[in-house]
Amino acid sequence: MAKTILTVDDSASIRKMVAMTITAAGYAVVEAVDGEDGLAKAKLHDIALVLTDQNMPKMDGLTLVRSLRALPKYKTTPILVLTTEASPEMKAKGKAAAATGWLVKPFDPPTLLDVLRRVLG
Repeated sequence: MAKTILTVDDSASIRKMVAMTITAAGYAVVEAVDGEDGLAKAKLHDIALVLTDQNMPKMDGLTLVRSLRALPKYKTTPILVLTTEASPEMKAKGKAAAATGWLVKPFDPPTLLDVLRRVLG
């Protein structure tokens, strides 16, 4: 059975590009439009990895990371932040929130898949 990746981004075009890249590599995808939607879908599905944007309405990515980490089911699940935010300060906040990794948009599909494979083992 394919591992399921939750992609959380308020940009439909980014969600579509990420989903196409991930499904072509054999993963299943659950899409969410913001952090609140992502948290709800994470509770409903068996998610192997979360890939979230930072800047979104309703709930930002780091709040989502902290909310997921508070759930026993997601204590050790890999959570990657895929965002335009590249400052060392934001990356430090991501690390403090217990994000597994930080990727900067625009993303390179082969690099994204390499990171997913390494993180998922």
